[in-house]
Amino acid sequence: MLLRWQPLSRENFAPFGDVIEAGAGTRVSINDGTTIRYNDVADIDVAQDGGRPIISIFESSPFDFPLEISMLERHPKGSQAFIPLDDHPYFVVVAPTGEDVSTDQIEVFLASGKQGLNYPKGVWHHPVIVMEPMRFLVVDRSEPKSNCDLFHFPQPGDPLVLERP
Repeated sequence: MLLRWQPLSRENFAPFGDVIEAGAGTRVSINDGTTIRYNDVADIDVAQDGGRPIISIFESSPFDFPLEISMLERHPKGSQAFIPLDDHPYFVVVAPTGEDVSTDQIEVFLASGKQGLNYPKGVWHHPVIVMEPMRFLVVDRSEPKSNCDLFHFPQPGDPLVLERP
């Protein structure tokens, strides 16, 4: 089955998390009017039960297209935010929270290189799908135990396929 994508916006992504971009959050003038701060653009939730927030940089390599989507992951104990450091579009593949995933629940978005995103805890998502090498600033949870569940789709006769735009 060929997956269809739509451009990422705050409105259409709201069931799956926050879009992080200029204009989101509350606009506040700071530093004697020389800076506009877009305050509280994502709901970061990482500190329960001994976890702590961390900031990392991910270097993502392009996938080969067409890409078969065979798995999703979720982080049950904390949110995970991705802010692109390079201005290239990338794909976001998500499904709602729950114990498993149905293929008809999958949504695909094309984000601009100026849009970040934040997955609340429990939202199923594919690792970031880039078409060019890309770096992301990532805010998520660190803890001694695992905070990542994987869901592998059964091997269907009609695989889920994503094509490059």
